[in-house]
Amino acid sequence: MKFSARAAAVAIAIASLVIVLTAVPEQRALSIQIYAFGLCGLVLLWLLGRTGAWRVRDSAFDAARAPRPAATEPLPELARVEREVTLGAATAFDLHYRLRPRIREIAASRLADRRGIDLERRPDAARDVLDDAVWELVRPDREPPHERHGPGLGLTGLRAVLEGLDRI
Repeated sequence: MKFSARAAAVAIAIASLVIVLTAVPEQRALSIQIYAFGLCGLVLLWLLGRTGAWRVRDSAFDAARAPRPAATEPLPELARVEREVTLGAATAFDLHYRLRPRIREIAASRLADRRGIDLERRPDAARDVLDDAVWELVRPDREPPHERHGPGLGLTGLRAVLEGLDRI
């Protein structure tokens, strides 16, 4: 049979009382008072545990300070870009109508900000600055694909376009 922590504490208190009474018999009244005080403390702890008052609760301030877990859902715009990149790497139709406008927007913005070149007004100057992979994708006279399910950029083509955008 297992002793609980309370039973062990009571047993230790009784053993302490017996030891003190046999070792110092002239302090009998003091020993009994200390024993009663300790036993009352154990009963008080037991009652506090039963009522739930013993448990430490966080305050509203502590709860507000606690770090919250990060959102598991990606941002809608990020999910849209990921979908466009995946589809554009796979098929020619999605490359032309989904990914190309975004790449064109990025290239036009970088050309204007870093080189002062407007892609729409000065396509010849943009052609001189852009890598072949990027120019092939963003040039104004690019024809739509003839075959809807033809191959897209692929991973190597996508890497070349991204590196070209970085070099603008």
